[in-house]
Amino acid sequence: MSYIPFPAISPEIFAIEIGGLTLALRWYALAYIAGILIAWKLALAAVRRPALWGQTPPMTPDQIERLLTWIILGVILGGRLGFVLFYQPGYYLENPGLILRIWEGGMSFHGGFLGVVIATALFCRAERIPMLGAADLLALSVPPGLFLGRIANFINAELWGRPTDLPWGVAFPGVAAQTCEGVAGICARHPSQLYEAAMEGLILGVLLLWLAFRGGWLRWPGRIAGLFFAGYGLARFLVEFVRQPDAQFISDGNPLGLAFHLSGYGLTMGQILSLPMIAVGLVLILRARPA
Repeated sequence: MSYIPFPAISPEIFAIEIGGLTLALRWYALAYIAGILIAWKLALAAVRRPALWGQTPPMTPDQIERLLTWIILGVILGGRLGFVLFYQPGYYLENPGLILRIWEGGMSFHGGFLGVVIATALFCRAERIPMLGAADLLALSVPPGLFLGRIANFINAELWGRPTDLPWGVAFPGVAAQTCEGVAGICARHPSQLYEAAMEGLILGVLLLWLAFRGGWLRWPGRIAGLFFAGYGLARFLVEFVRQPDAQFISDGNPLGLAFHLSGYGLTMGQILSLPMIAVGLVLILRARPA
């Protein structure tokens, strides 16, 4: 069987030992930092061009900088609590002391998304900022971070896909990745992290940038945000067909790891959480009106 060996890339960029304590910079952390900085620069570029909005931009550069702190807290707290509640509630109910140990892994995009929505809504209410305009600004800025985050997932050899015999299947390291029922020898899997990087980050990001800076969509409050919600939700829904589900959902009677299933058919947790995003996105697009 043809497959691609996993590249020899360490999850850590570098590590320093100080007094018996090891401090390391990981690619995943760098992806978060770079994603936030790129989002900040894109948002600034958009609000500094009033002609894109057809009126006064929804936020000032100073407000964007203040919102950045709120967003960072929303991403971290929402992402962690979303993972705890959506994917392993029983485990963390028995071990509540582990909930805040973010450095051990376990973040949910949908949880982080809800965290950002809540943080942004509170900020907009406090500063009297139009919510739809702020949502467009954030939606425009997020895809580069998604792209980098999924690349970091690949480097970490996590969130890999289901077994495949396609020639671009990747032999991820580790006992869990190499434990494939019915597969003798090396088990190749879909590089689902790269699928998501391309669909959620690259393709969706380029489309949003073009529509915002060339297509005049920022003149219709809610359109860019709606396309982001629907586009991300659809991309994630499709990738879930080849993405390996979390182990807690897999059982002898449910080998596909479906969170909701009936007679062998159903939806994964990622698909269930993506459906509301698609619905909200379509409503925003259809109800958008010129400013």
